[in-house]
Amino acid sequence: MDNFIVSARKYRPQTFDTVVGQKSITNTLKNAIKNNHLAQAFLFCGPRGVGKTTCARILAKTINCENISENFEACNQCESCVSFNQSASFNIHELDAASNNSVDDIRNLVDRVRIPPQVGKYKVYIIDEVHMLSQAAFNAFLKTLEEPPEYAKFILATTEKHKIIPTILSRCQIYDFKRITVEDIAQHLTYIAGQENAAAELDALQIIAQKSDGALRDALSIFDQIVSFSGKNITYKMVIENLNVLDYDYYFKMVDAIANGNIRDTLLLINEIIDNGFDGQHFIIGFGEHLRNLLVCQDPETLKLLEVGGSIKSKYNEQSKNCSLEFILNK
Repeated sequence: MDNFIVSARKYRPQTFDTVVGQKSITNTLKNAIKNNHLAQAFLFCGPRGVGKTTCARILAKTINCENISENFEACNQCESCVSFNQSASFNIHELDAASNNSVDDIRNLVDRVRIPPQVGKYKVYIIDEVHMLSQAAFNAFLKTLEEPPEYAKFILATTEKHKIIPTILSRCQIYDFKRITVEDIAQHLTYIAGQENAAAELDALQIIAQKSDGALRDALSIFDQIVSFSGKNITYKMVIENLNVLDYDYYFKMVDAIANGNIRDTLLLINEIIDNGFDGQHFIIGFGEHLRNLLVCQDPETLKLLEVGGSIKSKYNEQSKNCSLEFILNK
């Protein structure tokens, strides 16, 4: 039996063009390589699971590639690329600052920086969760970060930029990664499902994308969980059952009942939702989101803001025709 590899690792992007949802950043990095305008230190900031470490690794691999393509991507075939892909590169070093955050850890790193690469052009140091470094560690790092050797590049990654001292920030070229859109995540999940020979309903993948809160890594973890639950046939019903997500139909029925002044159906729906184990606060938040989506459907210009699957989008369009603007805003 083959060992299972989680999708986040199995399908980790190997080139800038395969990074999902961060086009402006990847284009900027490629142009920096093209124009030979590489900073001595980069700071990648943003929420979890949006590609910070992935982009750091791709950048490190690309600037050391022996046969860089015309599109300024790593070839993934030269000795440098192969050794990096096999986690055997001597030029690219990763440090987890969450568990190596003392001043001694940084002093050891600074000592290693003094040794030039034996093969290749750059030695690249990727420091993840850099905000976890102690104050003394930050101070010990300042001089090296400001005036490193020509062959040394530093790529720092963090989810909490506000915890990094200003003197470090001023020495770095800062890139702010954004949350990935539901559309981009759902599109990528469709690709992954195809690679895994899994049949997946678009509405099901949209729910996974929404549940991930803009983090592609979280979406892939949820996808793996759903595949374990449902096998190769991923349906909307299976996803909402496994993730304990309230079915959209409850919100549509609730709006219809309120619009028709049907108090009995309204109370029965609320009771059914609570009996199914859903928190009342959770329902209220979801209902507010539902009304917002109905409001979005009122104007063709804002329709693109509706981040749901095709069949559910049709239901929203249909219900919005029967709901006046006054009704939506007063609820």
